[in-house]
Amino acid sequence: MIKINSSSRNREDMTTAIGLAIMQWQDATQAYDEAVGAKLGLNMAERHCIGLLYGGPQSAGAIATVTGLTPAAVTALIDRLEARGYLTRTRSLEDRRKVVIEATDATRDLSARYYGAIAREGEKVVATFSDAELATISRFVHAALDLQRDQLARLKAEGPDTPGR
Repeated sequence: MIKINSSSRNREDMTTAIGLAIMQWQDATQAYDEAVGAKLGLNMAERHCIGLLYGGPQSAGAIATVTGLTPAAVTALIDRLEARGYLTRTRSLEDRRKVVIEATDATRDLSARYYGAIAREGEKVVATFSDAELATISRFVHAALDLQRDQLARLKAEGPDTPGR
């Protein structure tokens, strides 16, 4: 752990160490998700879809937004996951023209099996921080998410990179 000191050199060292730790955390998370996907025979778009559904029922349009797939590709993805018992499609009660996509109990069980320990151990880690520290962590995480989302939108708006550009 890095000791906090008011010197600017120590601040630079901490900032560098935090940046490196975040990159390693991202890599470790991605490696774990890929290993779970390999074990279950799920590709990245399928994992993203299931992850989105963990938060509750979604529309096919929301799934398209998260995965970056076309409507036709989302339909095929939903077909595959439904055939494997990972999700269900039902008509919206508010608008019968709309379809609602939901995770199944089997999907929730798999999520608990592969991610439950991480959640439980994560709760233990979070419990070691004071309320003030948690407020700072929350502020940082939300600011970092906003930054990442803004940069992703900028990158997508630029279009493909071409040689000599």
